[in-house]
Amino acid sequence: MIYIKPPLSFEKQADLLLSRGMQGDREIMIYRLQSVNYYRLSGYWYPYRNPDDSFKSGLTFDTVWNRYVFDRHLRILIMDAIERIEIAVRTQIAYHHAHRYGAFCYADDPNSMPQLDTQKYSLFLQRVKDEIDRSRETFVDHFYKKYGDSHTFLPIWMATEVMTFGSVLSFFRGMDCTIQKDISKFFGVPDAVFDSWLLTLNVIRNICAHHGRLWNRELGIKPKLPYLNKNPLWNFSKPVPNNRIFIVLTICQYCLNRIAPQSHWSNRMFSLLKDFPNIPLVSMGFPKNWEQCPIWRNMKEMDYLAGI
Repeated sequence: MIYIKPPLSFEKQADLLLSRGMQGDREIMIYRLQSVNYYRLSGYWYPYRNPDDSFKSGLTFDTVWNRYVFDRHLRILIMDAIERIEIAVRTQIAYHHAHRYGAFCYADDPNSMPQLDTQKYSLFLQRVKDEIDRSRETFVDHFYKKYGDSHTFLPIWMATEVMTFGSVLSFFRGMDCTIQKDISKFFGVPDAVFDSWLLTLNVIRNICAHHGRLWNRELGIKPKLPYLNKNPLWNFSKPVPNNRIFIVLTICQYCLNRIAPQSHWSNRMFSLLKDFPNIPLVSMGFPKNWEQCPIWRNMKEMDYLAGI
């Protein structure tokens, strides 16, 4: 089948929406369609479509626009949490790997990355080298001017600062399992759980970086959750779906409780939900009484987790 749909002017885009039953001020619709692509907004009115492409009765352009604005604020909020978590993971990787193997063994000794086979190890090193070469950080330039005659790669504590989250994930997965356990213990969960969290957060970060729709997305990557008998903080009144954004928010809050307990991130999330009271939380995977989960309460009992 050949795609034959013609491009439409902003005026005709607004007229098409109105003809399909969406209510709204035509001039406002035209104005907003000039700054946000019709196709991008279509993800927010999709749940209101009928099989014949008309819209369900009562749908307004303002409703669609509010969903879009909420989603934009949600992405910014999540990106802030992921940034803190990613930096903490980089710090832990650099610290433990350097103290076990030295500054350059990640690049010089495949045995320091025992869970990567020869091919994956080579691909990992090439990826890291590309990221180093692309970097315009002053410390990279300074290092190679002073030590470039002896070293091709940066010491691990510098290299992690220019790695993408994807490379950080690959690094974590290639490390000795005892180091993985030490890092995961810092975050208070088993290594298999933390590995799945890193993969999930990497996917979510990429969605946010490309400004993708997030609020009601069904996650293709499903993070594992700790067992309640090992970590009672994950006690919800009912089972929580692990394929919706609520579980990502909860992972972020859990990690921030450990690495930045002074953070007011959760307050910002509560404020966002308050500012957009018409957002259906069920589409985001929020269970009833979710605020009563210990992770979302203002906790003072975090210290007891230190032994996990």
